[in-house]
Amino acid sequence: MKRYAYIYALWGILFIVFPLTLILLYSLNANKDIVNFSFTLNNYSKFFEPLYLKILFVSLGVAAISTLMCLLIGYPIAYIISQFNEKIRNNLIMVFIIPMWMNFLLRTYAWLTLLGRNGLINKALGLIGLGPFNLMYNMKAVAIGMVYNFLPFMVLPIYTVLLKIDKRLIEAAKDLGCNSFMVFLKVIFPLSLPGIYTGITMVFIPAISTFVIPNLLGGNNFYLIGNLIEKQFTFTGDWGFGSAISIVLIVIMIIFMVLPGLLKKNKNKESKGAVAYEKID
Repeated sequence: MKRYAYIYALWGILFIVFPLTLILLYSLNANKDIVNFSFTLNNYSKFFEPLYLKILFVSLGVAAISTLMCLLIGYPIAYIISQFNEKIRNNLIMVFIIPMWMNFLLRTYAWLTLLGRNGLINKALGLIGLGPFNLMYNMKAVAIGMVYNFLPFMVLPIYTVLLKIDKRLIEAAKDLGCNSFMVFLKVIFPLSLPGIYTGITMVFIPAISTFVIPNLLGGNNFYLIGNLIEKQFTFTGDWGFGSAISIVLIVIMIIFMVLPGLLKKNKNKESKGAVAYEKID
């Protein structure tokens, strides 16, 4: 077992620690050449200018809206699928997994043919005398692309947690007089919260950093933080500034991942404190 641990540690150093260290060094370097390192914080101070902060806040808003839409759509889907027998639910969950086997870029390109002015959706609406509508190169198209691409990351963790819920708890709630709605509200939903937290994290993190979807479906009308990072490395050649933005984004992601755990610990401490106070009282 130790040998496998060493292999994993080596893999982590080569492909996680080393790249992150390299990005950190670039972000703190005043020169473009990492060999001639010269310490500076100008790359970070540049990011906190109003223009770039506005891009960050817009990106956070778009990612939050996309995550909320994925949750509102994904939770009912995961719950409905979990109610079927094993054979049917396995087939249904494959419907969400199979598109993920396709290249991310190709999946996004497919929406160009669907949402275009002469696309399939406008043609279908034209048959009933509606349209054509302007469905491309706006925030609605970007949101649709994000929801489509990231929805499986919301459905799968919630579905997994729902399957693990002990059915005896549901039966006990029904025996105590709870109707279906109260069973869901008091038993199923609270027990599915870990899946919701995981799904939110898995959707929000790629949504805030993506640049392919805004480029293709937004038509460069929406400049998100992922686009800003991508331009620094591929167009302007300012690797130091691009690395600084990446580090800031990584910090935001880490905070977002750690925050639910901290809130859960505080909630547990408060509940234990309340129980202890009741015993003393």
